[in-house]
Amino acid sequence: MMALKMSSILKSVLYSRRIFNQSRHLCVSSTLLISCTKHYMQDKSTHFGYQTVKESEKEGRVHEVFHNVADTYDVMNDVMSAGIHRVWKDKFMEVLGPTFNTKLVDVAGGTGDIAFRFLDYNNNKSEHLSTPSPQDSDEDTEDIPSRSVTIVDINQAMLDVGKSRAEKCGRHHGIEWILGNAECLPLKDEQYDAYTIAFGIRNCTHIDKVLEDAYRVLKPGGRFLCLEFSNVDNTILRSLYDYYSFQVIPVMGEIIAKDWNSYQYLVESIRKFPKQIEFASMIEEAGFREVSYENLLFGVAAIHSGYKI
Repeated sequence: MMALKMSSILKSVLYSRRIFNQSRHLCVSSTLLISCTKHYMQDKSTHFGYQTVKESEKEGRVHEVFHNVADTYDVMNDVMSAGIHRVWKDKFMEVLGPTFNTKLVDVAGGTGDIAFRFLDYNNNKSEHLSTPSPQDSDEDTEDIPSRSVTIVDINQAMLDVGKSRAEKCGRHHGIEWILGNAECLPLKDEQYDAYTIAFGIRNCTHIDKVLEDAYRVLKPGGRFLCLEFSNVDNTILRSLYDYYSFQVIPVMGEIIAKDWNSYQYLVESIRKFPKQIEFASMIEEAGFREVSYENLLFGVAAIHSGYKI
């Protein structure tokens, strides 16, 4: 009788424990569901050109755009700007004024345009130095600081284009190619003397995070430099610029790159980017000092500068 009673009690305990575990599992599942729901609800909206999309979608869409245009990117830049983008990039490098020992990280620079100019700028400078005589020892040449630039781009197709260009030009040294996100660079803190980003920051989902990470990877005294399309103040010039942008550039994209939509987005993304003063304020909020900007071609583009002090 006692054994039967103990068996009954044991069954009751085991049954209660099973019910408890099931309830706890249900509770945990509910918590996870609530957490996932909150995460989904917190997925804010942002712009993809003139379209409104979820923040979680934008990176993938931008990635697709640059994957599509990678092979014709340089040709389209020449056609769209009548070659003026080359002048702007030369000016950009002159503003940076790198020295022999400047360690540069160029973000969103997969095709190598800025990196090549960085290396060429230093090479041009070296032409003004006296050429070492044959009697000079190897030890003398070893004292010359090595030149290096790290290129970070989120799109492998753009990096592949840049690597191919580097091979054709015989640039086998001084460039490191890294696949990475500008909002969270796979780089250590305070490693670089200069950070450049040309025509890339407007395509990022969180511009503030890009600026914060730029500040992180720069050494104290390092310089942030950004070349980006901007706002034309003059009403007449702006109307002409808008007509060219929306009526001509997408057509060029269709004819040359067989891609109307990507170039329609690129034009729209320019109009969604903050104006010069607004962007300068964002750079200051990220911690940079001595912030300034210089308009190019009446504000079609602008060079923004700031220092980590």
